Amino acid sequence: MKKILLLLLVLTTQICFANIYYVAVDGSDANAGTKSQPFATIQKAQTVVQPGDTVYLRGGTYNLTEAQIAKKERIYACVTYLDKSGTAGKYISYINYPGETPVFNYAAVKPEGFRVAAFYVTGSYIHLKGFEVTAVQVTIKTHTQSECFENHGSNNIYEQLSMHDGMAIGFYLLAGSNNLILNCDAYRNWDYFSENGRGGNTDGFGSHPRAGGKNNIFRGCRAWFNSDDGYDLINASEATTFDHCWAFYNGFNKDFGSQGDGNGFKSGGYGLKKVGTEIPNPVPRNTIQFCLAVRNKANGFYSNHHTGGSDWYNNSAYRNNSSNYNMLNRLRDTAQDVPGFDHIMYNNLGYKGGKEIVQMEAAKCTLANNYFDLNLQATDADFISLDENLLTAPRKADGSLPDIDFMQLKSTSQFIDKGKMIGFSFKGMAPDLGAFEVNK
Repeated sequence: MKKILLLLLVLTTQICFANIYYVAVDGSDANAGTKSQPFATIQKAQTVVQPGDTVYLRGGTYNLTEAQIAKKERIYACVTYLDKSGTAGKYISYINYPGETPVFNYAAVKPEGFRVAAFYVTGSYIHLKGFEVTAVQVTIKTHTQSECFENHGSNNIYEQLSMHDGMAIGFYLLAGSNNLILNCDAYRNWDYFSENGRGGNTDGFGSHPRAGGKNNIFRGCRAWFNSDDGYDLINASEATTFDHCWAFYNGFNKDFGSQGDGNGFKSGGYGLKKVGTEIPNPVPRNTIQFCLAVRNKANGFYSNHHTGGSDWYNNSAYRNNSSNYNMLNRLRDTAQDVPGFDHIMYNNLGYKGGKEIVQMEAAKCTLANNYFDLNLQATDADFISLDENLLTAPRKADGSLPDIDFMQLKSTSQFIDKGKMIGFSFKGMAPDLGAFEVNK
């Protein structure tokens, strides 16, 4: 009996054991993937991992080449193609080795006639964390795009990723449910090659889930100096949530030269889809809450011809060039643009926009305790700081957004305790207006 129990214990231990592999700049895919003999590529690591395994990415710069393109699918050259899935409770993790920063550089990957996807993810239950993707290229001169990350799987976590100084969209979600994009930065991405260098497709983050792709959340992310929009939902068939995300300086290059559309949060719209046929039914209600939009070229928060309403809770907008809030909608059956309808807007705050709020039919929306319906006008004296340089402060050790004074309300601000109770935690007698609750 004791022997049987011992055998069962051994077998159980083997089943539950998770393997650890390593990838390093000086590694080789002919190696065993150990710490002393690491692999050279994530693609090789994927061939051996099983659910529950972890791949540690050692620090340094990985200079990718066209020879490392794993797969060409449709119009994409996928450099790293992740199609192996974990399971619930047993994620396959590709994460930075503690204290080290891996940087994946794609400057030399320019496949003629293909869009570039640095990481093309079709697998599910995958966790990617703690590394940078830079210099992803665009090689097609017509209307096109490339991406640092393209997601098709479900239940994936993208955490503490930095996508910067390239020509590609930072993060692009096309399918899948229950994905979390957490504490990621997309910045200084602009396409100066296609469409005469307009940069019209290079967003920081794009969420365009197909039908069935539910419960996708972007939380604690920042997007700045991307040549098109910070966050774009133009083709989303299912609802997306943006929670505690920041968008600033989008539509400009790093020298504030004008580029693409330049909205902070573009929440809706269906591009050139056919009237009444290709538009999703029901129209998704996107949620934008506790978000910050600052000095974007066009609008801070923009409904973008959406054929229904969205939910806007406790957002702050500052110095957006066209307007802080633009609620423009479109009639589903005629494609006629009309002032916004069916929006729910609670506890929002804005200051010093080109205009404050435009294209909204208040009688057809649910509005309460916003600065504009309370007839409250902000002044500099309401805020501890309006120093925009604080927006790019380093993140905290756990990857979360930095604690900064920018647009934090003074204890004497007229916007304290002026909000509506809508289920979020708050301090004081009632919620404060805007994205930041005062520590009373």
